[in-house]
Amino acid sequence: MIYSKIPLAQTTVTLCKAHNIKHIVISPGSRNAPLTISFTNDEFFECYSIVDERCAAFFALGIAQQTQECVAIVCTSGSALLNYYPAIAEAFYSQIPLVVLSADRPPHLIGIGDGQTIKQKNIYGEHVYYSANLKLDEKKEAKFSFNNDVQSFNETEINEALTTAVLKSGPVHINVPFDEPLYETVDELSINPKPFQYKTIIEEVNQTEIKALSDKWQEAKRKMILVGVLQPNSIEVEWLQKIADDNSVLVFTETTSNLHHPDFLSGIDKIIAPLNDEEFQDLQPTILLTFGGLIVSKKIKAFLRKYQPKHHWHVGLQKANDTFFCLEKHIKLLPNTFLSAFLPENSNFSESNYKSSWLKLRSNRRKKHSEYLETIPFSDFKAFDIILKHLPKNSQLQVGNSSAIRYTQLFQFPRSISVFCNRGTSGIDGSTSTAIGAAVASRMRITFITGDLSFFYDSNAMWNNYIPNDFRIIVVNNGGGGIFRILPGHKNTDNFDTYFETKHHLTARELCKMYSFDYSKAENASDLDVEFQSFYNTSEQPKLLEVFTPSTLNDEVLLNYFKFLK
Repeated sequence: MIYSKIPLAQTTVTLCKAHNIKHIVISPGSRNAPLTISFTNDEFFECYSIVDERCAAFFALGIAQQTQECVAIVCTSGSALLNYYPAIAEAFYSQIPLVVLSADRPPHLIGIGDGQTIKQKNIYGEHVYYSANLKLDEKKEAKFSFNNDVQSFNETEINEALTTAVLKSGPVHINVPFDEPLYETVDELSINPKPFQYKTIIEEVNQTEIKALSDKWQEAKRKMILVGVLQPNSIEVEWLQKIADDNSVLVFTETTSNLHHPDFLSGIDKIIAPLNDEEFQDLQPTILLTFGGLIVSKKIKAFLRKYQPKHHWHVGLQKANDTFFCLEKHIKLLPNTFLSAFLPENSNFSESNYKSSWLKLRSNRRKKHSEYLETIPFSDFKAFDIILKHLPKNSQLQVGNSSAIRYTQLFQFPRSISVFCNRGTSGIDGSTSTAIGAAVASRMRITFITGDLSFFYDSNAMWNNYIPNDFRIIVVNNGGGGIFRILPGHKNTDNFDTYFETKHHLTARELCKMYSFDYSKAENASDLDVEFQSFYNTSEQPKLLEVFTPSTLNDEVLLNYFKFLK
């Protein structure tokens, strides 16, 4: 086997292998050559070459999102690792394990005006869980020699960083300095890392705490469970049914919750947007139990901040966000572990009509929803209705941020379709790259729905040689940032059109031609139905469908929707 001659490169790659990090996303460069040589010559690793570092990091994030395993990203020195930052922040807030391996110049070449150098130590600040700044191998007469103290330090730092990425389920940074020559290779390893102690997450159920929580739970007549971003099949069906059997418990889910039961309430905004003060008071829970990641709905956040529960408990191993400014307890268990310990203690249900009354309202809202869609002209809302009805069964939906995820939230999803979205930072910057990474890692067919600005912003995502032929992109192109028309502000002025909505006349046609995507378009409901007759057919290259909607009509249609629901 071929290895880099540099011991530090050998150590880094060997320990990545020991920690079972298989997926390595590499961006071309010279300073990272020792790592690239070692990773790409070992069949244990699945290596990918992505030129644009921002796209590369989000691509890796998509793989990690699907595998729930650490993925490493490798770049050269200088501004390269700054381009990782958006994905690092997303990974931090979405609790996705990424490992940044940044090559660096030797310390004596930093800060003297040498090319491609910046201050790389601790560059990601509080957005990573660990920063390992490794020490340079010693050199004597152009030969590398060992300093046991340096080798021991580097091994310890690498092991600590890689372990932290797993335990914290988030990003870490390992900064690796290399001196020239960079391209020399050897046939055998010159290092032999010491064994390290694996650390694992240990869940400890505190029965005393469970009992205390159960006493409060059984006394309450109005309990609300709100579920954020969650991996599919995170909760056993037995516990979902146990929750549903309790009439004093109301469960709100989002599309990204991937949680389904006939008695759970999806489409949160559709249900609560038309409520008046009296109805909000009736909805106000005594106890709020949350689990999963971040919440999309602004309306549920506003409601629970104004009509706060007496108790707010969050269940999760890592973070407990005080989103509603009333967090009382963080229960550090996986949701399924907690429910399996908690629900058997609560088999005596309180008499309550809390759930049943809101299920009746949900039924009315769904009816009004269908009625409204029959009356509206072709628009973003109508397009999403048609698109979502054509999603293949047993597939996955990746959704872009901004208006795309908010429209998606208004619709019901079958259990067979799982939904993902970058809600950690809610940025538009890497949604396409993430979806492509997910498509590479997942065995499911993936459809990606995005808005035009998000798509064009991340168009380098298509500069990728690993995109499966069954991958599908749907771009809803309303000629600008249509979501800003929904927000308060002065519309239809030159200032608004240029600096907020950012009107444009771009289309995806030429990008598809350049990156070998099949391209098709639709400009009305009839076109869209026709395109879907063949859109998911087997093809020799991935496909993109661009749906053109009127830019000045969408906000009116959506705002009138909530009025209609009343």
